[in-house]
Amino acid sequence: MDAPGQPDRRAGHDQVARALVGLRPYWLQAYLLTYTPIGLFADSRITEPWQQYLLGAMTFSVLYLAALKAPREQRAQVWTCVAVATCFEIVGSLVWGVYRYRLGNLPLFVPPGHGIVYLFGLLAAQTPVVMRHGRRVAYFVLAAAGGWALAGVTVLPAVTGRVDVQGALCLPVFAYFLLRSPRWPLFAAIFIIVSELEICGTSFGNWYWMPVAPWTHIPSGNPPSVIAGGYCVIDASVLLLLWIYRAGLKTIMIRIKTTSRPMAGPSIWFRRASRAKSEELVSPASTN
Repeated sequence: MDAPGQPDRRAGHDQVARALVGLRPYWLQAYLLTYTPIGLFADSRITEPWQQYLLGAMTFSVLYLAALKAPREQRAQVWTCVAVATCFEIVGSLVWGVYRYRLGNLPLFVPPGHGIVYLFGLLAAQTPVVMRHGRRVAYFVLAAAGGWALAGVTVLPAVTGRVDVQGALCLPVFAYFLLRSPRWPLFAAIFIIVSELEICGTSFGNWYWMPVAPWTHIPSGNPPSVIAGGYCVIDASVLLLLWIYRAGLKTIMIRIKTTSRPMAGPSIWFRRASRAKSEELVSPASTN
């Protein structure tokens, strides 16, 4: 006979167990979402360059281990994204200066951080929520992005003192890829993790978006609302580079196979010498 209240406790334990089972497919996404703010908070307390190097090495290790859970094709895309995004970082931060990191450099954790964002997006396509609800997930994310972009030019300026035109300009690009691209789960998930990353990074003081962008003179929020739309350009660049690489490699291999000739080895030389000797031994008189 159960003690008073024991059935209720058992039912509660069963509900917790079912909840944990339901969250199991999302453990890697949850891990990446957890590591991101922790890493940014750690960087905000760093005072020496070597400490930032150590954080960068640890972030590379986190990305490497997490990427092992992805298929080989996605791993290639992730590491290509690291290279592509690093080039965009150099232009955006060090050259253009639309945002600046607090130490005036490009921290070592930033390149693998882009890889973490991209991996988070790539893994989203196989999650139960996407497979169950499909495009409704995209519509929900688009509504959130649109609401933030609208608030950035209407309500938030009274609080932040900034008119976020730059974030609003990213919305059409983001909406197009979210609604028209077959890779829409990638962009929907990237909006989630980039929003977390940008809010934490600017709140902790890891980086700072300029109130007005140099060259273009476009006002910006800190952070811009739909800056995740920049990953649409990064994703297109990644796919283009991989296509060029594979097409070029295929062309090179075809040319190697069609132009190569077998080299004359010892056996070939021996057969040629034997043939020449036999021709010498066969005289015209012997053929009569």
